[in-house]
This record gives sequence, structure tokens and C-alpha cells, in this order.
Amino acid sequence: MISIADLAMQYGKKTLFEKSSITFDPGKSYGLVGANGSGKSTLLRLITGEEKPYSGTISVPRDLKVGVLQQDHFQFEKKRVIDVVLLGRPVLSDAIFEKEKLLEKENFDNKTGHRLGQLEEIIAEEDGYVAEPFAAELLSGLGIEERYHTGPMSALSGGFKLRVLLAQLLFQQPDILLLDEPTNHLDIVSIHWLEKFLCSQFEGTLIFISHDRKFLNAVAGYIVDIDYEELRLYTGNYEQFLEAKVLAETQKLKEIKSFERKTAELQSFVDRFRAKATKARQAQSRVKQLDKMDVPEVKRSSRISPDLSFVQSRPSGRTVLTVKNLSKRFEDTEVLKNISFEIQRGEKVAIIGPNGIGKSTLLKIILDQLAAEEGTFEWGYEAHTSYFAQDHHEQLRGKISAYDWLYATAPQEPIGAIRGLLGRVLFSGDEALKQVSALSGGESARLLFARIMLEKRNILVLDEPTNHMDLEGVAALGDALKAFEGTVLVVSHYRHFVSKVATHILELSPDGVRDFPGSYDEYLEKFGEDHLNRDQPLSTTISETTSPEPAPSELSYDKRKKMQREISKLKKQATRYESLVEETEQKISAIDEKFSIEDFFQQTSSNEVQKLQIEKSELNDQLSKNIRQWETSTQSLESLEAHFETKI
Repeated sequence: MISIADLAMQYGKKTLFEKSSITFDPGKSYGLVGANGSGKSTLLRLITGEEKPYSGTISVPRDLKVGVLQQDHFQFEKKRVIDVVLLGRPVLSDAIFEKEKLLEKENFDNKTGHRLGQLEEIIAEEDGYVAEPFAAELLSGLGIEERYHTGPMSALSGGFKLRVLLAQLLFQQPDILLLDEPTNHLDIVSIHWLEKFLCSQFEGTLIFISHDRKFLNAVAGYIVDIDYEELRLYTGNYEQFLEAKVLAETQKLKEIKSFERKTAELQSFVDRFRAKATKARQAQSRVKQLDKMDVPEVKRSSRISPDLSFVQSRPSGRTVLTVKNLSKRFEDTEVLKNISFEIQRGEKVAIIGPNGIGKSTLLKIILDQLAAEEGTFEWGYEAHTSYFAQDHHEQLRGKISAYDWLYATAPQEPIGAIRGLLGRVLFSGDEALKQVSALSGGESARLLFARIMLEKRNILVLDEPTNHMDLEGVAALGDALKAFEGTVLVVSHYRHFVSKVATHILELSPDGVRDFPGSYDEYLEKFGEDHLNRDQPLSTTISETTSPEPAPSELSYDKRKKMQREISKLKKQATRYESLVEETEQKISAIDEKFSIEDFFQQTSSNEVQKLQIEKSELNDQLSKNIRQWETSTQSLESLEAHFETKI
């Protein structure tokens, strides 16, 4: 259990939250939501101890293992991909790697034999004989094909390397899992798999940040809202949180209006009758009432939309871009094949398709950042581009403030214009003096859009622009792009955003490109292939994570032992979840018995009744989760036992 008491955090004069207390319970999943810069990532760093609070305490039991996603994949470049995943559990991986090294020796002495025996015990205790299949399952689920599992990390692109690090974190099986925007580098299929894994297989406490509404609704059992300079806990998923928050804010407004009306009435009475002797006593009484009334505290919400607006200094020619027979390979992998299309002035073009198909590569080729093996492209008359890169952190490094960075891109602009533009993207006052290297993902995105607004070019090339933006920012960006009179090329996996903006769809596939002149909804109506909807059946897109079964005679002694250990582990899991189901049902039954007592509700305080109702609701949520986990364990056990019986 993580316990936070009277927590306060501020940077300079900006307060993120104050006097906030909250408890994160074992086995529950919490989604952190709030505007960009409200303190979501800061809260995760406070929990890990990477940062210290301004005041208050954060208590994390020492015996609990906290898992955080690493970002430095460069240290693993020469290691096998599957070995990088195994490093998530150092005790196990050290034993496995040492054993492999000892087995390479031609001659064994007694000391080596004794050490091998010790290593076998460590590996068995750490469930090491099912570790590699589990690691392979994680990699395949996250979209990394089996042929890459035994190859070096250097063979993967940056986005897929981050997936390997996510697999490493999941393999670690920590007691507390902290995830900051885990879906940013995943495609729709991988996001769907991650949702299922976190809901059905992860047993610890999950605290995560996401701007993906579907992911929040699928995974979160509770929402922690960072707003009004406080942390507030809501039961339920994101949609339920929105309903509850609207109700709370409506009630708050009613309280404020009631207070204002009552104070106005009292003040009016005082003003009218204070000078009259016959009413002086009543007027004085009203004055005392006014003095005693507590003014409702009104804090400003941190949820503010940026004011985005893109204009072009002059329009381009009618034909903006012509691409003919474009192809690109990376070593043995062909990512673009015979791509041809044409874009006209004013079109909003969405480039869609599965991850790894070459969407970002295509953008880099037409921007002359990569060379194609075959084919040509040609920009039209007076075509001028602004580019928003998916990985834009390289542009925002160094000890320079947001103001100085933006001013350096347009030194001819008046200081007032730069300040005004920063205010429009929510960098007001001292916010503009923040170091660019310290900006959150959403703040970085808003600063880059400020630069694009300054450039006033007629073609915007945007690669996953919504990845780090909050929901208010995404809505503002969609409105701005829709109103833009120039041309837009955008890669995005956010369906609502694409549906709102796009007037032309380019669907990339292994066979080439499907060029559709219409909106995304019209594309769906004609083709019915929703690349941005992860609720589709996944049978055609998720690859099998296990290799073909060997013939019965090929099952070795080692494999039989591995299967026996896995069966034993699954039996323990199934028994544990069955006990949890029974225990939870008994607790629910005890509450129901109290509710059935005659005159219970008349004799019990409303606070106590509400407390029991909340407890019952939480127990029902836990019961549903335990039943799902018990069913999953039982089904896996039955399947593995049946498979084992056919092989002995």
C-alpha cells in the first residue's frame, strides 16, 4: 500500500497540489488524469523517490518492488532481444547467463558441477524454466515478431526498442507498476493486448498516465484527478469519473450561488435598515451573520485549452505533392513498396496503417531526411513545410528557456508577439522561463506548435502530434487544423482526431498504398477496415506466441519438467484465486446481512451506511476481478494438463 499524506509540490510560484492525501491499495489500478503540466509525471517521480515533495509524506513499504519503464535502450544494443527482457529479473537472468557460460566449458570439475547445481536451484525457485516462453509471449504481444527475439536490439527501430523495455518491465512482475503514457509507441493491436494483460494477468498495484480514453476506460478501476491544486480519487473508469466530476462541480457552483444570494440578501437588509433605530438590532444581527459565513473556496482549474491557430503567409500551387513508385528497405525488411499518390492544395491527409509499415519513414523521405531506394517525389509550386516529429525531444535540449528557444526561431518578431504567443500555448508569466529540457511531453508539444504558428507555412507535416497532449489540447489542435486553409499530412492512431480532421486517407500496407479521397468515416463506410479501432476481432493481426507443438516422441525430459513446474504454478494460482473469491463473497454477504436487519437504516448514521455501500461496491469490483483471474488460471491449467497428457 502506498500512503500519501498532506502532500504539497510546487515549482517556484506554481503550485501543482497541496494538502493532498490519498492511498493506493494493493491489486488495484489507478489512472492519473489532468492537464499537461498539472503534475502527473511529477507524482510518479515523487512515488519513486526521484523527486522530493515540498511538504508532506509518501510512504512506500520497503519490501515492495516498484517497476518503472526505462528509457535508455542504447546500453542493450548488442544483447539479444529476449535476453534484454530476462534482465527484468536480475537474480534469474544472472543465474541463467552464468549457467550458459559454464555449460560452454568442455570439461567440468567438481567445483563447476557444484555451482551448476546451485544455479539450477536458483532458476527453479525463480520459475526460470518458464521464463523464456513468458518473455516471448510478452514480446509477441507487444508486436515484436518472433524472428527478432534472438537477434540483437540494434536490429529494431527506436519505437520497438521501447517496446522491448516495456516487456522487460512487465517480465519483472513488480508489486507496484508505474507507467507514463505506455501506449505512445504501440499500435492498436499491441494496445489491445496490453489492456488484456494488465486487466487479467498483472496482480500488483498499477498507477498509470494516459491520454487515451479507451485505454483508461478499459484498464482503470479508479481515477486520480489532478486539478484545482489537489489530488482527488474517483471510483470507476474515465467515463464514470467525468460524470462524477460534473456532478461535483455542479454542486460546487450551486453552493457558491447560494452563498452569493444569501450574502446579497443579508447585505441588502443591513444597508436598508442600519440607520433606522427600530431595525438597528436586526441589522447588527445580520452583520454578525455575514462575519461568521465561510466564503466557499474557489480555485482555478488547471484544465485550460491552448489557443492554436495556423495561418499561411501565402498559398501553395494547386498540386502540392506528387509521389511516384516510392520504395524503401532497411536491410532485409521492405517497409514501403511502390507507393504512388498525389495531394492537392487544402487537403487534410491522414496516413494510416499498422505500426512498422513505414508511415514515419514516408514522411522523412518526402522531407529529404531519408533516401528512397526507388521512385521519386516532387513538391509543387511555392510549397513550404513545417514539421512536427514524433520524437521531438532532440529539438528541445540544453539550458535554454522556452521564451529564448522560441525567440531564437524568429528573432525578427517583437518581444510582445513572442510573449503573447507563449501565453496562447499556456506559457504565461514565469512558465515561459522554464528550461526546455524540463518540459513535460505536452508542454514540449505546445511549444513546438507555437513555433509552427510563427513559421506561417502552407503545409503542415505532423507525425503523431497528439501523443503527449491532454484531451483539451487534442480538441484545440483538431479545431485549428480543420480551420487551416493550407495542406496537412498527419500520421495518427487517434480515431476521434482523424475522423475530425481528415479529408483524404492514405492507407499503407505491405502491398503498397490505398488512396481514398474522402473522410475517415466515408473510408470506413466503403472498406470497413478500421485500423484505428482496437475493439475489432484480432485473430488476423495478432501472431501466435508459441511455436508449433512437437510430436509426442520429441518432448524431452527438460521440457516435461518445465511443463510440470508450470502446471504446479497454475494449480497454486487457481487455488489462491478460488480462496479470494470465497473470502470476498463472505465479506459481501456480511454487509448484506447488516442491510437486512430491521430498522438498520433508521438506527445507523448516514455516514456509516454510505461507508458500507462504498465498501460493498469495492468488494464487488474485487470479486469480478478475482473471478476473471480464477477463470483464466483454471482454463490455462486445464489446457496445459491436457497438452501434457498427450505427450507422456
